[in-house]
Amino acid sequence: MAGSPATPGSPAAGNPWLLAIRPKTLPAAVVPVLIGSAVAFSNGVFSALPALAALAGALFLQIGSNLANDVYDFKKGADTAERVGPTRVTQAGLLSAKQVLTGMWTVFALATLVGVYLVWVGGWPIVAIGLSSIVAAIAYTGGPFPLGYKGLGELFVFLFFGVIAVSGTYYVQAGTLSLTAVLAGIPIGLLCANILVVNNVRDIETDRKAGKRTLAARFGRKFGVGMYLVFLTVSLGIPVGLAASGLYAPLATLLTAPVGFGLYQRLNAQSGPSLNAVLGATAQYELLYGLVFAASLATGR
Repeated sequence: MAGSPATPGSPAAGNPWLLAIRPKTLPAAVVPVLIGSAVAFSNGVFSALPALAALAGALFLQIGSNLANDVYDFKKGADTAERVGPTRVTQAGLLSAKQVLTGMWTVFALATLVGVYLVWVGGWPIVAIGLSSIVAAIAYTGGPFPLGYKGLGELFVFLFFGVIAVSGTYYVQAGTLSLTAVLAGIPIGLLCANILVVNNVRDIETDRKAGKRTLAARFGRKFGVGMYLVFLTVSLGIPVGLAASGLYAPLATLLTAPVGFGLYQRLNAQSGPSLNAVLGATAQYELLYGLVFAASLATGR
């Protein structure tokens, strides 16, 4: 079972921190920075140091969020021996809750250090973005009102890994906002939210037992699968809207549509542990879409 302790000598047993960090999820942090930087490059305001700092900060926030999710889901009873998803280190006994919490706060401290530089570059709006990002990362599964347990997970992923992340990356380079950057954040946020959708569709039964009222747990599998399709369709529609305003290069993202709709078909047809592969492939699709989108934004004016 995916949630069972790792056997001695296995990669998980030898690298519990690597398992806790969840490297396969890190494209969710990288892609928004690529998109925001691509818009900045297209507008002639690209700046390497703020872009690199934004990337480092995004990675630290993603890792901190993963660690918070690992320990707080265990504490709230959502991760048990019945888990069908990838191993979680706290539940599996590979790391103690205290160790994971210490790691989480250490990573958030590193994000704060990066944030000091970004505040120097971008001013008080970066303080608001940074603090709200850390609070949201913890509050997703921790605290008295865990967002992920109240059906708000997709919304906050969309905002913080899409619109806010892309716009914030652009802002620290340009010193102002761009409508193109805001619009470009929409498909990235939706595709990142689709990673969560797969996770929640897979975990409907265990989430219901733990009182984790995700949208999929509340309204059922059909609703969750339909949400995936809507998010995918809208993400492919945004470049069409940009083309209507005269920015044609992002239409290249439509070339990724067969991959995206293929993943939707797999989600619709499969269940249980087999969705682990769909979850990983959805993260890879966001990266593919993001690379094509970033390249087209950077080269097409």
